[in-house]
Amino acid sequence: MHFRPCIDIHNGKVKQIVGGTLADRNNQAQENFVSEQDAAFYARLYRDSGIRGGHIILLNPAGSEYYAADVEQAELALSEYPGGLQIGGGMNSENAGAFLDMGASHIIVTSYVFQDGSIRYDRLKELVQAVGKEHLVLDLSCRRREDAYYIVTDRWQRFTEERVTIELLEALSVYCDEFLIHAVDAEGKAEGIEESLAELLGRWQGLPVTYAGGVSSFADLEKLRKLSGNRLDVTIGSALDLFGGSLSYEAVLQFLKES
Repeated sequence: MHFRPCIDIHNGKVKQIVGGTLADRNNQAQENFVSEQDAAFYARLYRDSGIRGGHIILLNPAGSEYYAADVEQAELALSEYPGGLQIGGGMNSENAGAFLDMGASHIIVTSYVFQDGSIRYDRLKELVQAVGKEHLVLDLSCRRREDAYYIVTDRWQRFTEERVTIELLEALSVYCDEFLIHAVDAEGKAEGIEESLAELLGRWQGLPVTYAGGVSSFADLEKLRKLSGNRLDVTIGSALDLFGGSLSYEAVLQFLKES
């Protein structure tokens, strides 16, 4: 299990939010933490710690008055750690190359490859042609409905009809280099992981998968490791001391290094 750090940017600032509260209207979200540091600060920290594969997420849509400020922060981070960070949020086949040119190692995509609740394989193929499979991460962030997890899009507000299954991971793996999966209903709450989702993802033995959502303690990390057979990488946001939480960043790095 590797630690994948995050830099979430909303309204031009590095933040941690409650995942299910993000809304386009008035650029609102329930905030857990608003940093006094810019995105470059966190990029330098991750670079100096030797951690690769973290993700920058632009939380405002492209039409927002804050989108340009989000991109400016992302560019600062990517210039500090070229090749060390991935980026997502409003990515498509037309703009993805520009973010790779800024220094991103991978482009993270969700909503662009879904339309009317289904996967747009034509758009997936366009992305692969534009940036290469080796530079593409598919974000299959999901919410539970009845007895299954369904992929959600449009800043995690809209359910698709696509269930997260081993079969789906297998089908999509030919188009990407890895998967990022937020357990949206747990995201930003630091109240524990989605155990059934972690167990499901742990059964996948293909491409790398990063789990995000609800980690609040070392007990959660140990539980995630056991449930997934130590196959998942992990992101920690609101619970980390970097973002106002109680978990020590340095202690997390040491714990995962030893696990």
